[in-house]
Amino acid sequence: MAASMLRSGWSSLLLLVTLAAYSQPADSLRGFRKPTGLRVGTDLIALGKTIARVPLTGWELNADIDLGRFYPVVELGSWKRKQPLVNGMYTNSGRYARIGMDINFLLKDPDKNMFFIGFRYGRASYSEQVSYTLTPDLFPVVQQTLSNAGARAGWAELTTGLRVKVWRGFWMGYTARMKFLPHTSGTSAFDSYDIPGYGLPFKGLYWGFNYQVFWRVPFERH
Repeated sequence: MAASMLRSGWSSLLLLVTLAAYSQPADSLRGFRKPTGLRVGTDLIALGKTIARVPLTGWELNADIDLGRFYPVVELGSWKRKQPLVNGMYTNSGRYARIGMDINFLLKDPDKNMFFIGFRYGRASYSEQVSYTLTPDLFPVVQQTLSNAGARAGWAELTTGLRVKVWRGFWMGYTARMKFLPHTSGTSAFDSYDIPGYGLPFKGLYWGFNYQVFWRVPFERH
């Protein structure tokens, strides 16, 4: 399964690069342009879940730099889950970070609106705990707690989405994510149920979606 997912991921990435190469004139691929602006934003879906106090809460910050058609990206976030189980409770808490690159396919737009395809590599550090109750017929009730106090994880993502200028420096957009190849360490007590920034690792390919708002700070030209 892991080998198949790896081949699928690399094939998708190769297709991404090939499409990027043929979508623009050759001179646009000779190198990165000088940066023209920094865009900083947050995910409204994560904020909405936190305000509503659903089982999954947290926040996420996003930043990218305009280098022409290429946008280096950094994403940072916090993640907490409190999930009831049949006979107990699962909780986790941690931080995550993603780095990567978006490739813009709307180079001729004067407002620098974006339709992009990109990739990310994510890392998370977190603690998790599961508490449960056993009720055997002939023995007293047994309560047990297992924990992974220093868990770490990594994964890869392919992304696509839009960024649209709304007014002056205010932007809105979305990012859709295909997450794959999750791997963990420090999880000797039990296999991770939920990885901050990723989701449920036992589902294989995992899909994510962010609805984001940004403010763009232009760089002065000299």
